[in-house]
Amino acid sequence: MPARPSPFDLFNPFPDRLRYIAVEGVIGAGKTTLARAIARAAGARLVLEEFEENAFLPRFYEEPDRWAFPTQLAFLASRFRQQKALASRDLFQQAAVSDYTFDKDRLFAHVTLTGDELQLYESLFSIMEANAPVPDLLVYLRSSVDRLMRNIGLRARSYEAGMDPAYLKELAESYDRHFTHYRKGAILIVNSTDLDFVARPDHLDALLRAVVTAGPGSTIFSPPVETQGRLV
Repeated sequence: MPARPSPFDLFNPFPDRLRYIAVEGVIGAGKTTLARAIARAAGARLVLEEFEENAFLPRFYEEPDRWAFPTQLAFLASRFRQQKALASRDLFQQAAVSDYTFDKDRLFAHVTLTGDELQLYESLFSIMEANAPVPDLLVYLRSSVDRLMRNIGLRARSYEAGMDPAYLKELAESYDRHFTHYRKGAILIVNSTDLDFVARPDHLDALLRAVVTAGPGSTIFSPPVETQGRLV
């Protein structure tokens, strides 16, 4: 019986239908970790969100009402610049994997902004949206709030120490509403509450296979039955 190919074999050569893969999920879902793993397996260029360059973010977590608008505008500008660069890439250049999509910005804005600020934001977003590329495959990491809070605690970023579970719950609900009705392209919805693609090679192997074999439309992936319940 022939040996089962590794995920690295599945990505070699990189499928032409997957020239741009984006990973999405709420804060603490594991987006960057998974994006790194996919890019490494595929030999693709990695595009990471530049959240640490947003000088307003620590202030937002301390005083959300006061700093929500400048924080959101700073993210909008940064994400648009990166997405515009992705959209203008040469078709013969290296494939790309990103740990966010431009849609993310609007999801956060509708949780953090209201009134005239939200209206102004929407005007700016609608102008920029047309220039943002649509991923060939979007991987959405769907997780429980308890698991997200646990992951946030493990990475120990000082400005996230006081993260309000209610804020995280509202974000998670917003993400679910958006991505469970996503129609822009192919999407792989990953039930990641009981998934550990960091410490469990079998989980990562199964997930990478699901990524490379995902078809058009919506596909749902859950951990193998025999490994469910093994948490980080």
